[in-house]
Amino acid sequence: MQIRSWTVTITDMDYSVLMSVYSGEKPEYLRCSIQSILDQTVPSNDIVIVCDGPLTDELNEVLTSFADKIRTIRLPDNGGLGNALNKGLGECLNDIVARMDSDDIALPDRMAKQLSIFTEDKDIALVSGTVEEFSEDISVIVGRRDVPLSYEEIKSFSRKRNPMNHPAVMFRKTAVIKAGSYNEDYPYFEDYSLWIRILMNGERAVNLKDTLVYMRVDEGTFTRRGGVRYASDMLRFHRYLLRSGWSSVADYISGALPHAVVCILPNRLRAMIYKKLH
Repeated sequence: MQIRSWTVTITDMDYSVLMSVYSGEKPEYLRCSIQSILDQTVPSNDIVIVCDGPLTDELNEVLTSFADKIRTIRLPDNGGLGNALNKGLGECLNDIVARMDSDDIALPDRMAKQLSIFTEDKDIALVSGTVEEFSEDISVIVGRRDVPLSYEEIKSFSRKRNPMNHPAVMFRKTAVIKAGSYNEDYPYFEDYSLWIRILMNGERAVNLKDTLVYMRVDEGTFTRRGGVRYASDMLRFHRYLLRSGWSSVADYISGALPHAVVCILPNRLRAMIYKKLH
């Protein structure tokens, strides 16, 4: 693992940005994503990008062009998102960490709005907000992911569905580590699992109504959200919530089972349902 040498001065309002990139990403998407972080009204003093396995020459060229503004961590092999984020989290300099996906675009005031929550309430451990989905043209929004806003609403919602938008999350590093960080116990649900464990620890979470991130989607997005294997993994995760006492049988029947049915529908029909819901 190679880490670029870095020296900064930490203040109370400083935050780290944590991103992972792998060889399948498009260079132009990565460039736009990094630039959206650099264009924040409250800039980060610590942008950590984990290279999850070897990258293409084109992706490496993008990272090189930002070399004086980011830190890169290079993993020898592709180990998956959860593993990459854990490696990067260990290197983040600040306790406040903002997640960012390598093909999404953050609105310029995203970090300022989330930082204000942490500044106002020292007990908050987790904050996300609304995500708007686009395909190629950012001016054409094809979906919107709203999330519950208050702490109590988040806890109730989490018994059936993921209560946070991972691409727009900002969290306290200490709370994430205390909860066991990302793990691979439940593939496709590494982030959902982490939020539940944070909530189980009694940590507080809120969401902003504001749109914080433009999330890039394509037909492959809906394919990844379905299939027999995805449905099976999803039901196994919800059985964990049931066993742990976090959710009830009624939650499982009314939340997990209908979701499983949608997962095994043909891709086109499933995409139509997701777009309608969002």
